[in-house]
Amino acid sequence: MITLTAIIYPDEQTDWLVAECPEIGTASQGKTEAEALVNLKEATELYLESFPNAHPKTAKVTSFELSHA
Repeated sequence: MITLTAIIYPDEQTDWLVAECPEIGTASQGKTEAEALVNLKEATELYLESFPNAHPKTAKVTSFELSHA
């Protein structure tokens, strides 16, 4: 069992949600958060089946501030 990170955000061009896994580099989408997460899990499982020697990168989710000019 492995625990990975899912980052979910709205696609600016559609009404879908994008889900990304930064440790593996996979992404998917769905109409709901639950659907996007299920699709991301499936995409990540398929990727890891195709590339069994792939090692997850370390990922840390944090925030930072920018000042606009």
